[in-house]
Amino acid sequence: MFATSEIELDQSALENNYRFIRSLIGPDVQISSVIKGNAYGHGIFEFVPMVQAAGVNHFSVFSADEALEVNNISPSSTVVIMGYIGNEELEWAILNDIEFFVFERDRMRKALDVSRKFGKKAKIHIEFETGLNRTGFDKNQLEDVLDLLSGNEEYFELKGCCTHYAGAESIANFVRVKSQIKRYNKLYKWMETKGFSAETRHTACSAAAISYPKSRMDMVRIGILQYGFWPSKESFIDCIKLSPDREDPLKRVIKWKSSVMDVKEVSTGEFIGYGTTFMATDNMKIATVPVGYSHGYSRSLSNQGRVLIRGQRLAVIGIVNMNLLIVDISECPSIEKGDEVILIGDQGDNSISVASFSELSNQLNYELLSRLPRNIPRTVINQKQLSNQNND
Repeated sequence: MFATSEIELDQSALENNYRFIRSLIGPDVQISSVIKGNAYGHGIFEFVPMVQAAGVNHFSVFSADEALEVNNISPSSTVVIMGYIGNEELEWAILNDIEFFVFERDRMRKALDVSRKFGKKAKIHIEFETGLNRTGFDKNQLEDVLDLLSGNEEYFELKGCCTHYAGAESIANFVRVKSQIKRYNKLYKWMETKGFSAETRHTACSAAAISYPKSRMDMVRIGILQYGFWPSKESFIDCIKLSPDREDPLKRVIKWKSSVMDVKEVSTGEFIGYGTTFMATDNMKIATVPVGYSHGYSRSLSNQGRVLIRGQRLAVIGIVNMNLLIVDISECPSIEKGDEVILIGDQGDNSISVASFSELSNQLNYELLSRLPRNIPRTVINQKQLSNQNND
């Protein structure tokens, strides 16, 4: 394998998650798969075909390099750049029908120059500033934007009008988010009075799609939810509170696993690993696993993390090193070199969730996933079974 760990991506889990999302948003709302951050660590190269096999062919990325990667994998897909695209990259985007947000006037002017030069429309999404105070046009700026559009309609295709919410995953932001929805609708109606309308109105991320039905509009931009994770505990509770069984309807797409590198015994009173953060209070047996913070397993999980070996949840002890971690296997002394170690995912009746990492450290599940290195091998499983189901 020439790797110290590997990632499995479950196609059937992704299908399950899309079925749930569709049941939530209804049949008429379009889904855009958000795959920024290397598809939240799942891998753009592997994940894009999975999404397409699940029936979704619209992708939202952060930057032009991610859009290029998607376009190389699937030139027929719709790709929207939500964040950074350099002025020098606009020519490539426009010539390849890549859509992009506009939230500052310089980008619009440069896009207009390129469109005039090649006689090809720039496919733009106008972002409204509704209260996040990050990117987007306020009403005064929109006056100038519409003036620019009105004289150059042959060079712009208004694909969408959008905004982004300031923490829809937390009830603490309820008033702020509700205010944003109202501001968006007011700005859009005002724009319509000026004679402009967009092909698609889209404002909702995963959390907003769950908790704010009025935010769903024509399209939702679904990130963390499609991968089988909840934006927050509040989002999860909000979604299942009316469900009779209260079970999690999502399935994790990702499984991250490694193997035991070595086992050894440590005597009472000995320190384990670097420094003096962990002392053996009894005779112990330990296992080393060839995964550390250079592989995405945070050092903040030292003396706190958990892994699964032979179906048992076992503690990470000592300092997480650059390239390995140490596990207390005293409760399961039969563990030996080569045994499978689950870092994220299921084994037997137990599970290690990404949420458990955030409970043990200050990492968000988004953060841990997106930090998984690109060079970890990724394999898609359950493709054949899914294909057979689709042919029935």
